[in-house]
Amino acid sequence: MSTPKRFIAGAVCPRCAAMDRVRTWEQNGIRYRDCVACDFFEQLPIEDPTRAEELKTRVNRPREEQKTNDVQTVRILDPKG
Repeated sequence: MSTPKRFIAGAVCPRCAAMDRVRTWEQNGIRYRDCVACDFFEQLPIEDPTRAEELKTRVNRPREEQKTNDVQTVRILDPKG
């Protein structure tokens, strides 16, 4: 089972620093990346989504965990006096 190779928009190659030259695909449960500008090649195991922990953001945190924003006034001073 394989997915088609796709370019990653905005990705920079870790070896040659070329932008928009890195492509990715999956085959047999392994994710591959390569660069068409140099000989960079990398393979990564695909993580089980049930084991991956979701990053904490303001959207998925409980309300009591969110910090309250205290409003403070700022006074701008005139440098001329």
